[in-house]
Amino acid sequence: MRVGRATQGRKGKGVTVITGVPLAGAGLEELATRLKKRCGSGGTVTGAGAIEIQGDHRDTLVEELGKLGWTVKRAGG
Repeated sequence: MRVGRATQGRKGKGVTVITGVPLAGAGLEELATRLKKRCGSGGTVTGAGAIEIQGDHRDTLVEELGKLGWTVKRAGG
């Protein structure tokens, strides 16, 4: 699982993108909801199975996913 930041196609607004999540359907939606609440911001699950959280929350998300038992790498700078 990788946690990175992206701005492409968002008019300069940054989002934190979590890719490589080995969940699907309701499990993915539940994880996304939990992470959005933890960060206090909005977000979505994309059709490609990635989770996007509005804003730059990479450190918080790496820490939270680690607590849940996932192996996480921070992608990008």
